[in-house]
Amino acid sequence: MTDKEFFDKSLTLSFEFSRYIIAHPEMEEQIPKGALVILLLEDDPVFNQRAMELAQAKKETNQPMVVVRIQKLLPPTESRLVNPRLEMVSNL
Repeated sequence: MTDKEFFDKSLTLSFEFSRYIIAHPEMEEQIPKGALVILLLEDDPVFNQRAMELAQAKKETNQPMVVVRIQKLLPPTESRLVNPRLEMVSNL
Protein backbone atom coordinates (compact mmCIF):
# COMPACT_ATOMS: atom_id res chain seq x y z
CA MET A 1 0.00 0.00 0.00
CA THR A 2 1.46 3.33 -1.05
CA ASP A 3 1.48 6.40 1.17
CA LYS A 4 -1.15 7.99 -1.07
CA GLU A 5 -3.42 4.94 -0.89
CA PHE A 6 -3.10 4.87 2.90
CA PHE A 7 -3.78 8.60 3.17
CA ASP A 8 -6.79 8.43 0.84
CA LYS A 9 -8.32 5.50 2.71
CA SER A 10 -7.66 7.16 6.08
CA LEU A 11 -9.25 10.39 4.89
CA THR A 12 -12.31 8.56 3.56
CA LEU A 13 -12.75 6.56 6.77
CA SER A 14 -12.36 9.69 8.91
CA PHE A 15 -14.94 11.57 6.87
CA GLU A 16 -17.41 8.68 6.93
CA PHE A 17 -16.89 8.11 10.66
CA SER A 18 -17.57 11.80 11.29
CA ARG A 19 -20.81 11.49 9.33
CA TYR A 20 -21.71 8.36 11.31
CA ILE A 21 -21.06 10.13 14.62
CA ILE A 22 -23.33 13.02 13.61
CA ALA A 23 -26.11 10.54 12.87
CA HIS A 24 -25.37 8.43 16.00
CA PRO A 25 -24.30 10.79 18.81
CA GLU A 26 -24.63 7.98 21.35
CA MET A 27 -21.43 6.47 19.93
CA GLU A 28 -19.52 9.70 20.43
CA GLU A 29 -20.55 9.68 24.09
CA GLN A 30 -18.63 6.40 24.50
CA ILE A 31 -15.34 7.91 23.29
CA PRO A 32 -13.26 9.42 26.11
CA LYS A 33 -12.34 13.08 25.71
CA GLY A 34 -8.92 13.43 24.09
CA ALA A 35 -8.83 9.80 22.96
CA LEU A 36 -6.85 8.68 19.95
CA VAL A 37 -9.38 7.02 17.65
CA ILE A 38 -8.07 4.30 15.33
CA LEU A 39 -10.28 3.25 12.44
CA LEU A 40 -9.72 -0.30 11.20
CA LEU A 41 -11.32 -2.18 8.32
CA GLU A 42 -12.03 -5.86 8.94
CA ASP A 43 -11.09 -6.82 5.38
CA ASP A 44 -7.82 -4.86 5.10
CA PRO A 45 -5.03 -6.22 7.34
CA VAL A 46 -2.33 -4.21 5.54
CA PHE A 47 -4.13 -0.92 6.18
CA ASN A 48 -4.88 -1.95 9.76
CA GLN A 49 -1.26 -2.78 10.54
CA ARG A 50 -0.10 0.57 9.24
CA ALA A 51 -2.87 2.44 11.08
CA MET A 52 -1.94 0.73 14.38
CA GLU A 53 1.77 1.47 13.88
CA LEU A 54 1.00 5.12 13.18
CA ALA A 55 -1.30 5.32 16.21
CA GLN A 56 1.35 3.83 18.50
CA ALA A 57 3.90 6.35 17.22
CA LYS A 58 1.54 9.33 17.70
CA LYS A 59 -0.03 8.31 21.01
CA GLU A 60 0.69 10.65 23.90
CA THR A 61 1.53 9.36 27.37
CA ASN A 62 -1.61 8.18 29.18
CA GLN A 63 -3.79 9.09 26.19
CA PRO A 64 -6.78 6.76 25.89
CA MET A 65 -7.03 4.81 22.65
CA VAL A 66 -10.25 3.64 21.04
CA VAL A 67 -10.34 1.18 18.15
CA VAL A 68 -13.33 1.37 15.82
CA ARG A 69 -13.64 -1.84 13.82
CA ILE A 70 -15.53 -1.26 10.61
CA GLN A 71 -17.00 -4.26 8.83
CA LYS A 72 -16.80 -2.68 5.39
CA LEU A 73 -17.01 0.56 3.48
CA LEU A 74 -19.80 0.72 0.94
CA PRO A 75 -19.13 2.22 -2.48
CA PRO A 76 -19.84 5.93 -2.72
CA THR A 77 -23.35 6.90 -3.62
CA GLU A 78 -24.33 9.34 -6.28
CA SER A 79 -24.02 13.05 -5.75
CA ARG A 80 -26.70 14.82 -3.73
CA LEU A 81 -26.91 17.55 -6.39
CA VAL A 82 -30.22 17.67 -8.21
CA ASN A 83 -30.19 18.45 -11.93
CA PRO A 84 -27.09 20.68 -12.14
CA ARG A 85 -26.81 22.73 -15.33
CA LEU A 86 -23.74 24.30 -16.88
CA GLU A 87 -23.89 27.78 -18.31
CA MET A 88 -21.17 28.89 -20.67
CA VAL A 89 -20.02 32.39 -19.85
CA SER A 90 -17.89 34.42 -22.24
CA ASN A 91 -14.75 36.07 -20.95
CA LEU A 92 -15.69 38.69 -18.44
